[in-house]
This record gives sequence, C-alpha cells and structure tokens, in this order.
Amino acid sequence: MFLIINAGSCTERRSVANDRYSLWKLGITHVLNAAHGRMHCQGSHDFYGSTVDYYGVPADDSPTFDLSRYFFPSADYIKDALNTPGAQVFVHCAVGVSRSASLVLAYLMIHHHYTLLEAINEVKEHRWIFPNRGFLKQLRALDMKLRKTP
Repeated sequence: MFLIINAGSCTERRSVANDRYSLWKLGITHVLNAAHGRMHCQGSHDFYGSTVDYYGVPADDSPTFDLSRYFFPSADYIKDALNTPGAQVFVHCAVGVSRSASLVLAYLMIHHHYTLLEAINEVKEHRWIFPNRGFLKQLRALDMKLRKTP
C-alpha cells in the first residue's frame, strides 16, 4: 500500500495527473483529484480509462468553500483504495498544498485516529502543506467531532 500526496512541483503534479503514461510508470492505481473540473485538473473516468480508478472532488480553494462534506467520502475512497493489494493512490489538486492536503489530513484523522495537529505534523514530515484558513476551521470542527466521547 502506498499513498502519494502531490509529489513534485506544481507543474510536475499537473503533468503527472494529466499523463496516463506517467501514472502507469509510477504504478498509480487510484487518483483522487481535489480540484475536479478546474483548469489543468480535468481528470475523469473517461480520461483515465480502466487502468486507474478515479474520484473527483469539485472543490474551490476558497476559505468559504465547504470541503467538509467531502471529508468522509474522500477518506473512505483512500482507505478502500489502500486496502486493495498493490494499490498506489495519487491525491492532487491544482497547487497541492490546500485542497488535497486537507483531504489527506481528514483521512488520517478519520481512519488513523490522528488529532489534527498529529496529522499536520505527519504530512509536514514529507512535504510542505498550507490548507487555507477555512479548511483549517473545518478540520478543527472534524477534530472536535471525532474527539467527542459518547
């Protein structure tokens, strides 16, 4: 199992996300596009064909965008993908520091029981991220919801 989060520079991410051959060379089996339908992020089931499973989240990188409605579906997609033998997941957006990072943080919080701070520290050990203030607020709310004792 392997999770690739926004590997490379912004230009490299876009070219990899839009290049089926590069994805094949990297062994990518699943793509979560956190900027589905946005410029340079036009992935779809038709684009990737049968070799790559695709999940698109039509998110704006705006503090007012409600990304929280995608936290659980995206986390479940990543979890299910990683439970597939030999799976490698590529999570990306246009720039690679806010939308995709926020969805990966939510995945770590939901399925690995990290606190928000632990998830941020874990991801930052591997790459620079900078979720916008609205997404951080939504992630804090998720953290409080997940930490609430019954």
